[in-house]
This record gives sequence, structure tokens and C-alpha cells, in this order.
Amino acid sequence: MVEVAEYTPFELMAVAGARELKDGEIVCVGLGLPIVASFLAKRTHAPNLTILLELGVVDPEPIEIGVDGLSDPRIWYRAKSHTSFADMLGSVLHKGLVDVGFLGALEVDAYGNLNTTLLGDPKGKYRRFTGSGGGNDIASCARRTIITIRHEARKLNEAVAFITSPGYLGGGGEREAAGLIGGQPGDYGQSGLWLRSAP
Repeated sequence: MVEVAEYTPFELMAVAGARELKDGEIVCVGLGLPIVASFLAKRTHAPNLTILLELGVVDPEPIEIGVDGLSDPRIWYRAKSHTSFADMLGSVLHKGLVDVGFLGALEVDAYGNLNTTLLGDPKGKYRRFTGSGGGNDIASCARRTIITIRHEARKLNEAVAFITSPGYLGGGGEREAAGLIGGQPGDYGQSGLWLRSAP
């Protein structure tokens, strides 16, 4: 008799995201599930994956992965380098050196635009969140972007309430016209991932 493994949707999304990362790639990782998936990839099939945290930490070996944010020192353990936010985004990401940007979001739209800033309700009230951190830079400059998001109607919209990190913007050639150097949006995956890759 075959045993059926039990897993949560979060665990499935972590595994699916990890499988999108290739050995030897440089990945700039956002908050939450992208961290879990990136370290899972590094500890399984992609030992030469270089993980960059937007605040300037390079290739850490965290004591704990499920910590509250990227600024928790438990995630920086044994990092190869501690630099700065400006150095990581300016000297690495904006030079086109990052293969993969891996992000989460509050919502994503049909054009691959991400919202991590604010959500509204039908009564006209808005709730503000932390915003992009380095998400805008990552979505704009990484050669390929992976977005992980739960597949729920409220998270997958025709248009996002606020564009924090760009996909195709309004469609057509708007991304290129805006001068964005990174990859283009792709298609929704079955696993809760939205993939963007360079042309």
C-alpha cells in the first residue's frame, strides 16, 4: 500500500517555487515564502544557488528560516557578505547581475503587476501595508521573476489596487517604453506561482 503524503498548500507552493530555481543562479529573494523556497532549493537540488537578501546579505546559512522578516539576524548566520540595501540593489541588481527575482504579493493582476502597498474594500476604506522594500527594483531588473501567491479570487485580479512592482504595466509595449530592463511576465502556474522570464 502506498502512503499518501500530507502537505499544506504553503508547503506545496514552497516546493513548486524551489523547483523553479536552477543550480548556479543568482536569486534576489523577497520576504516570506520566497525565502523558504530558495533555501529549500539550495539544500536540495541547487547547492550552488547564490541567495541575495535585498538588505545586503549574501548567501546566508540561516539558523531558522521561518523568522519575522529579513532583518532578523538568525537569517543572516554565516553569510558570505553583509553590505547595504543600496549596494545590493544598485551595484548588483541594477547592473543586471541577478538571474531571478523571487517575490510574494498581496495581489497580482492580468499584466503581472504586483501590489504590496494597499488594499481597498467596496466601502472605500483602504488598509496600508509595508510596500515593496526592494520588490520594485527586483521586478524591474531581474532577468526572470517568480511570484508566489495563493490562488484566491481576491488576490488574482484584472487590475491591482496599486502597482508597487511592475509587470507589463497596462500591456502592449508599456514595460519596454518605461525602460524596465528585467524579464517579462509569463503565465500562471498550477501551483500558485506566476512566472516571468526574459524574452
